[in-house]
Amino acid sequence: MRPASGGIDFGTSNSTVGVMEHGKPRLVPLEGDHLTLPSALFFNFEDDSVAVGRQAVGQYADSVEGRLLRALKSVLGSSLIHEKTRIKQRSMPFSDIIGLFIARLKARLEAHQGLAVEQVVLGRPVQFVDGDAEADAAAQDQLERAARAQNFRHIEFQYEPIAAALDYEQQVTREELALIVDMGGGTSDFSIVRVSPDRAGKADRRDDILANNGVHIGGTDFDRLLSIAYVMPGLGYLTQTRDGKRNLPAGYFIDMATWHRIHRLYTPKAMIDLRQIRYEAAEPDRVDRFIDVVEHRLGHLLATHVERAKIELTNAQQAQIRLDLTDAPLDVAFTRQQLEETLQTEVERVTETVRQTLRSAGVAPDAITAVFLTGGSTAIPLARRSVLSLVPQASVVQGDAFGSVGIGLALDAQRKFG
Repeated sequence: MRPASGGIDFGTSNSTVGVMEHGKPRLVPLEGDHLTLPSALFFNFEDDSVAVGRQAVGQYADSVEGRLLRALKSVLGSSLIHEKTRIKQRSMPFSDIIGLFIARLKARLEAHQGLAVEQVVLGRPVQFVDGDAEADAAAQDQLERAARAQNFRHIEFQYEPIAAALDYEQQVTREELALIVDMGGGTSDFSIVRVSPDRAGKADRRDDILANNGVHIGGTDFDRLLSIAYVMPGLGYLTQTRDGKRNLPAGYFIDMATWHRIHRLYTPKAMIDLRQIRYEAAEPDRVDRFIDVVEHRLGHLLATHVERAKIELTNAQQAQIRLDLTDAPLDVAFTRQQLEETLQTEVERVTETVRQTLRSAGVAPDAITAVFLTGGSTAIPLARRSVLSLVPQASVVQGDAFGSVGIGLALDAQRKFG
């Protein structure tokens, strides 16, 4: 019997696990019948348990005392990977926390396979870190060490857009020159790949990959920008000090708007700083709201409301956020037009990255015959329009927004491990 293997797509917002069954790639159920698992961990201080995925988010939403951590992938390659966060009476490195989440994915994989799994292909973005090859290599090493610590003995990596291309190739009936667009929670990645039924059986596909490119912009960045523009001002951001000489320090507001930095606010030092900021504020009632969010550890709940509003604006023209606080609720409304104005600069960076990918491949836009879309952020109307405008002649194929990469990694694991 061949050793079991699988593919793991450890995502910023959601994760999947893929396996081959009877010659076909399949996603492993990770939480009940759900094939995706939100990339979240909740350390329950009441019973000292650790929950993952929807259960983690649910316990946090139910006001169970504990610590929620999300967007863990974003710390790879950054200085945060070397930091520790307080979990009751102990401090845990983020590398160990990432390993704990991967251990849960491995456990689901092994339960599904019915035996130990030591071989895995891990998905990775084209760029963990923009413009810093050393940090990018360090990020992959950090992910590999976290996986190896969970007894994965044989570890390979595959670019996430290439994995998505392998999934797309299963449905093609002729040769295509495909632009693979994978816009997820943390990165936007692009590949130009020749795909066809005949090429699908090749073990070595290097000659079929014309270009890879990526930029560290994704759904969590869009959440952050939306929060900074419309939510944080209600908590004191950009308001002045009493003497009118300057704005309040921005750092803690930026942390509150950034998924993987929210935990930094839950320290005694941060609370001391916030009370000093409140003392100096021209509008202390707004800072009182901010302190209320921190004291009751509502930061991730607020970020979840922002994310939900962003998703609602995919189909609606207006969305609203309401967060109940001690003195008065935080109520914010904004429109799709305001969202698009807020995201315009970052979407332009994404679009320019697609142009660079086309140039790197040495192909004209009209040579692209198909665009395969995957990743939740491809649903954002502005991002979708901007990318597709570059290749107007191409047919548009919507893949599984959250599952295509996991499926492709399962296919790649079969090629690499047999």
